[in-house]
Amino acid sequence: MRVTLSIMALLATMLSQASGQDFTVMFYNVENLFDTVDDTAKNDEEFLPGGSRRWTASRYHRKLNAVARAVAVAGEWELPSLVGLCEVENGEVLRDLAYGTLLSAGNYGIAHRESPDPRGIDLALLYRRDCFSVAHTDAWLPADADSMPVLTRNILYVKLTAGADTLHIVICHLPSRRGGVLAAGDLRERMVSLAGAGIDSIMSASGGRAAVIVMGDFNTSPREPFLEGFAREAGLVNLSAEMAGQGRGSYRYHGTWEMIDQLLVSVPMTDSTGVFYALPGSFRVVDAPFLLTADETYPGKKPYPTYGGYRYSGGYSDHLPVTVRLSVR
Repeated sequence: MRVTLSIMALLATMLSQASGQDFTVMFYNVENLFDTVDDTAKNDEEFLPGGSRRWTASRYHRKLNAVARAVAVAGEWELPSLVGLCEVENGEVLRDLAYGTLLSAGNYGIAHRESPDPRGIDLALLYRRDCFSVAHTDAWLPADADSMPVLTRNILYVKLTAGADTLHIVICHLPSRRGGVLAAGDLRERMVSLAGAGIDSIMSASGGRAAVIVMGDFNTSPREPFLEGFAREAGLVNLSAEMAGQGRGSYRYHGTWEMIDQLLVSVPMTDSTGVFYALPGSFRVVDAPFLLTADETYPGKKPYPTYGGYRYSGGYSDHLPVTVRLSVR
């Protein structure tokens, strides 16, 4: 309770800071943010009160407040102006998060498209409505050999405006290795190729000057050759790459930190010629102590998850948030 009150006491300062020249952009894989209502069109049975994870209303609301707390501290006690999210079930969950927690003070709007993922986990963008307006949203989805959509998470595209200026957001959640390394790798490469085609169209229409942010859980290192190729061909700079080689990361696998949650920006955002400028050295992994817990298998700490396997632990997520600071020229 004391921590929550402290957060609320700082919100007025946070709101005034967010309307200034610099602001925070955040991405966070929130680890299975499901409601407790059965959606018969999705495989969400394990996240029901009678399901294998015994996902009750109290656990759901605790999770909402935990995610909100993580968002609130991600900008060093400054509410982020843009929050990319993955592993959210639906629009109702997003509304509960944005309007039913301490984030309600942020005046967030929601950009979201339902994906055909069998489990029903989606991507979304929360944006400060006092800073941005949504001009367009779209969902990009790869097709199979018969031109049928692949049943996986889509890529969320959001075109934002801030006065006369435009900022393009692309959010990804690429397949993990759970279905097999070769199968997952093929689909990951197809999805980044799809994202690259969309970004190429954006850059062509702007004469190569568009401000584009790509964020997401890529389920691989920024130094993976296909991801390096994607960034190079799309005209992007991967802000996560340098830290990836320093033993830092957003996710811990078998005792090793991995930088699978990443932020990339278009080249014009890294020099002084763009309206939106990514401040040098401002990329960081948000590793506040309360977001970490002891790793019971390997030395050190890991992200504090909601579940360890099927055992409820009541934490935040098995990923850490990543952020970057932008300046408006």
